[in-house]
Amino acid sequence: MAGHSKWSNIKRKKTINDAKKSKIFTKLVKELTVAARTGSAEPEFNPRLRLAIQNAKGANMPKDAILRAISKASSHDVATYHEVTYEGYGPDGVAIMVVCMTDKVIRTVANVRAIFAKYGGSLEKNGAITFLFDYKGLFTIPSIDIKDDDDFTLGLIDAGAEALESDGAFAHVICAVENFGNIQKHLEAQCIAPTFAGLEYISHTFVQVSDATFPKLIKLIDALKDDDDVQKVYHNIALQPDQEALWA
Repeated sequence: MAGHSKWSNIKRKKTINDAKKSKIFTKLVKELTVAARTGSAEPEFNPRLRLAIQNAKGANMPKDAILRAISKASSHDVATYHEVTYEGYGPDGVAIMVVCMTDKVIRTVANVRAIFAKYGGSLEKNGAITFLFDYKGLFTIPSIDIKDDDDFTLGLIDAGAEALESDGAFAHVICAVENFGNIQKHLEAQCIAPTFAGLEYISHTFVQVSDATFPKLIKLIDALKDDDDVQKVYHNIALQPDQEALWA
């Protein structure tokens, strides 16, 4: 299956170096709590919760922590979170999408705007950059779980996969949103548990960044990821080999 030139952006975003483990767990707890609150607390009756649990396990989150996050959903003391997405530009015209989960939208938008401004970017109106991204399903699978490459690939194609890439340790599957469930069921039938599964924004238009600007962009994106209200950050940087090394 054909690879995507955007692949370096995808796998870079998935590395554990994106944030400290405690930050990752905080974001996972939010998703678990919201998923349980917006549907059944039983995973078999709540696809979003089932997916959140799967991703928490993929990040090696302790079972007790997962269960605590789910049980918190029924507590009246837990804040009500809202999902909001912000769009902006960084230096050199890099498009950046910021997905947040917050209990105070006014605080969150102020923080996001301040981070963009601090590192030479600007917060834009909704819809300003969404056309630069495709909304796709993404699965990350340990390569060790794939027994037969040809059969695995053909099975994924039949289930609706659009692309399959490997970075050695992991295989990454991209599909249309409407085929997400088909891929998920296919992997479950094969007893394959992804370390990550979800719907993601994947850039299809890229911007090359000068070496002089690149360090500021790293700081901008890392500062956004470090904000407690930010769940995910997407960008359309055309990473060059020497720049990938700096980001590692």
